[in-house]
This record gives sequence, C-alpha cells and structure tokens, in this order.
Amino acid sequence: MRRALAALRQDAKLARIIERVGRCGFKPRTDGTHFDAIVRAIIYQQLSGKAAATIHGRVIALFGRPPAPADLLAAPEDELRAAGLSRQKLGYLRDLAARAASGEVPFARLHELPDEDIVTTLTRVKGVGEWTAQMFLMFRLGRPDVLPALDLGIQTAIQRAYRLKARPAPKDVLRIGARWTPYRSVASWYLWRSLDAPAATEEE
Repeated sequence: MRRALAALRQDAKLARIIERVGRCGFKPRTDGTHFDAIVRAIIYQQLSGKAAATIHGRVIALFGRPPAPADLLAAPEDELRAAGLSRQKLGYLRDLAARAASGEVPFARLHELPDEDIVTTLTRVKGVGEWTAQMFLMFRLGRPDVLPALDLGIQTAIQRAYRLKARPAPKDVLRIGARWTPYRSVASWYLWRSLDAPAATEEE
C-alpha cells in the first residue's frame, strides 16, 4: 500500500484527496466462495442495503447455508420468490447456477484468470454486467488495477477533483486514470471516499 500511495500521490489532484480521506481501507471480502459473492451481488442490485441484506439472509436461511448451484436449480420457484426475490433476479440466479454447474463459469479457478477474462466470463451471466464483474475483481479478488469507468460515483469524484464542467464520459475516466496504473483500484477507493470527505478549499 505504501508503494501504491507513493505512486498515486504523483497526481497532485489525487494527492489532495488522499490527504483529506486519510488511511486507505481498501481490502477484499474473503468470506464464502466466489459463487456466493456473485449471488450476493445479484441480490443486492438496485436495492437499499437493508432490504438486500434481509432478502439475502432469507435465501441463506432457506437452505441453512449459502446456496450452491444445485440448490438454486432444484429449489421450487415459489419458495425462492417467498424469500423476496423478484422474478427477474430469480432468473438471473438460475442462469448463474446453470452456468456454474456446467462449468461454463469456472468458479473454483476464477481467481487464476486475468482480469479481462474474468469480466468476459462473468458478463455471460444474465444480470451480471461489466460494473458487477469489476466489483468482483476489486472487492472479492483484491485486484489492484481496476477502474470502473461506468460508475457514476467515480465520474462525479473526478469531475470535482479536476474541476470539470461536466461529468467525464467513461473514455475520459480511462484517459485520466491511465496515470494511476497499476494501482487504479486504490485510486477508485479514494475517489469514492472523497465524495464523503470534507470539500476541498478554493486554494486547492
């Protein structure tokens, strides 16, 4: 982390954000399996944290443990719907489970693949887009060089830090963020946190 921060501070704008935010808390979530992490990500999509946690907890309680692919494929639809899953999310979870069971998404060795291959593999699953795959890379696998250019929070933070007139397009995020390689995940963490940190002064 010291090496990452030293490199990122070469960007004066990011250096100010690092100073304001303070110690970096970026670290991966290591509990459960890779499959569990994607199940959780799908359930949490477009829901408040509290509502998503309740539904996620009900799904786990239904099986007495985080569900395996075979569990999701065999469980009656009405039981999963009663846990709070929408019909759409149930479809996403069934698709995920089918691809995991067939080996199309090799969860047991997913962490061995390069970032680009992981994104390509995961986005074959219904309901898993580039952003969700990138969150998996960052917060499950701890990959150090991920910049989610589609994320509105990242775009807004860059707009504020660089005093841009409008939120940057994804291609502009990637252009600006190229200087943060190979620590773009750490830079992203600081950009998100900067939205909650005290505002920069005019002198900055």
